[in-house]
Amino acid sequence: MTTSTASAASAASVASTSTSTSTFTLALAPTPVVSVKPVVLEAPGRGEDLQVRISAPVTGSGLPVVVLSHGFGSSLNGYGPLADFWAAHGFVVVQPTHLDSRTVGLAQDDPRTPRIWRFRVEDVKRVLDRIDLLEEAVPGLGGRLDRTRIAVAGHSFGGQTAGNLLGLRVLDPVSGQGEDLSDARVKAGVLLATAGKGGADLTPFAAEHFPFMNPSFENMTTRALVVVGDRDDSPLSVRGPEWLADPYALSPGDKSLLTLFGAEHSLGGIAGYEVQETTDEHPGRVALLQRVTWAYLRHALGIEDDSWTAVRKALSSGADPLGRIESK
Repeated sequence: MTTSTASAASAASVASTSTSTSTFTLALAPTPVVSVKPVVLEAPGRGEDLQVRISAPVTGSGLPVVVLSHGFGSSLNGYGPLADFWAAHGFVVVQPTHLDSRTVGLAQDDPRTPRIWRFRVEDVKRVLDRIDLLEEAVPGLGGRLDRTRIAVAGHSFGGQTAGNLLGLRVLDPVSGQGEDLSDARVKAGVLLATAGKGGADLTPFAAEHFPFMNPSFENMTTRALVVVGDRDDSPLSVRGPEWLADPYALSPGDKSLLTLFGAEHSLGGIAGYEVQETTDEHPGRVALLQRVTWAYLRHALGIEDDSWTAVRKALSSGADPLGRIESK
């Protein structure tokens, strides 16, 4: 196990971000962050134990928790631009490494592969079940968590994983039925570049190779922020960028949608610092996403509403904004 302390300089460098004439000012100054990895959780029936990373501010109490599910192939080492920022501004961020991670190297013909989506959901639930152990693993974190304020977030495949905890159901392609895997401990979610409907909306390749990409959003009632890029033209769907807005458009309840202008699947570079899969690198877009997701989580978890009100106002009134927010 390794423990590292970061100065949160990357988060501090975006302490104020402009979209044309509008400037967002965070209500909470960044603090140093401690990050511990890997913390190993026993996982009978999974084939190998679950490795997670925990990042937390070194000060503060009553800290809310965000479980961040990575996209296909990534790991607990990914998504630094989000994990570092959230932790530097008052959240405890837990990042599991799922079985599809390139660091695991699961073979395509491995018998676990058809259920990879389900193992992901079980990973997140295992994190929630073992939150006490995770708290103890980080020096100085004991007694500082607020277990009544837990959120999930995920990018791409991780968005579907997080969505399952919010009420999304993966429909069996034969029976059309889907199991309820929602979790009452989760109070809010952030779904980043998350797949939309399956069936005829998928390309033939996606329909053949990813049968779990057949979600129903009818029961996804937990409040959530859905984030899409208006240039995220997924090779998995025939519908274009609007497909990624399905988790917002087709789900009931309290939902908001952030559309990032000019953004592709990496939403400006959230998957990591200077990673190869970022095709639309844009520091300003990432900074905006950091701030909007942070403000939304504080709003949705009942911490405070002023920051969420401020970012919505700034985007709606700016002369040249990087995105727009709508809610229902």
